[in-house]
Amino acid sequence: MSQSKPYDLSRSLTALEQDTTLIAVIEMSHASWLVAGLIPGVDRRALKKLEPDTAELCRLLDRWRQEAERTGRVIRRITVAYEAGRDGFWLARCLQARGIEAWVIHPNSVAVSREHRRAKTDRLDTEHLMRAFLGWLRGERRHCQMVAIPTLEEEDARRPNRERESLVEDRTRLVSRMKATLARFGIRTFKPTLRKAEERVAALQTAEGTPLPPLTVDELRRDMTRLRLIREQIKAIETARLRRLQQAAPDSGAHAMVHLLARIIGIGIETADMLVNEALSRRFRDQRAVARYAGLTGAPDESGKQRREKGLARAGNARVRRGMIQLAWRLLMFQKESALVHWYRARTADGRSGTRKTMIVALARKLLIALWRMVTTGEIPSGFVLRPAAS
Repeated sequence: MSQSKPYDLSRSLTALEQDTTLIAVIEMSHASWLVAGLIPGVDRRALKKLEPDTAELCRLLDRWRQEAERTGRVIRRITVAYEAGRDGFWLARCLQARGIEAWVIHPNSVAVSREHRRAKTDRLDTEHLMRAFLGWLRGERRHCQMVAIPTLEEEDARRPNRERESLVEDRTRLVSRMKATLARFGIRTFKPTLRKAEERVAALQTAEGTPLPPLTVDELRRDMTRLRLIREQIKAIETARLRRLQQAAPDSGAHAMVHLLARIIGIGIETADMLVNEALSRRFRDQRAVARYAGLTGAPDESGKQRREKGLARAGNARVRRGMIQLAWRLLMFQKESALVHWYRARTADGRSGTRKTMIVALARKLLIALWRMVTTGEIPSGFVLRPAAS
């Protein structure tokens, strides 16, 4: 049997010895945890509802371990799994710190019934998780996929990009709301994003030539105050990021990747930082895993002679996918002589917009793989123009 590639989370690389392994899965919610276990030497399916507390969970696992030992079994391995969700990875890190093997299951990788209306309870969910987890522990492929558990530092490094993305969305929503408010009075040329927009609000007139109603003016001023605060917060995030990059050693881990990517003309600090912290600093086993993580792979649909392509799988990191498609369009402007752009031009020579939109996704996939190779092996994509290295 061929040996698995490194960082393969599609199956366990450790042989499962069921007589010495205590297996547990957790269905987590805000109010409680439902823990199901397979106890060696015990015929019943253990099931216990707990308060969301790590100490209670550890006491339960220890009680199950003692129960197995009373039947003559010696527990050498305790392994726990739960689905990735709102609680993130803190529980997995906490259990690992206590010497318990912990795994986080990708929720989209767990097979569910195809019935139109199926029963769904926490008890049934634990059964599905246990079935998937057992197959994974036995080393069988396609039972489920585990999520790489980031360190606390890796999770923290993602926060500035995600906060900035949320603030940009708030800014866009706020500006759209102000424009819609003004459009109700026939005002379509006023731009709320201008520097002196707040000062000019009082002078605005409706299409009938009358001043804006006073309550509407008050609403617009409050919105502009919020807009100013959002801009200040975005600026603070960007300033803090530049300060961290300047203070960090240029050859240290993720910071070195950010500096390297930012040398490519067409990629700024914001995009480089997002790509590194969201994707490129992760450990992928091959280029297919890189594209799959970003959701840039296809979703074929085949049955007998019928074959069609349903488009992008969209099962990966949406931030990386959106960023890469935007970056692929920018690549056409800033890296016109690169091999990737020549490849794209050759395949969109018919000039059809549908072809261009389809092939830009393929270009984004190739570009992501090229950038991954660049930060891991130092291989510069063919034809790319770089900025001079900072002295």
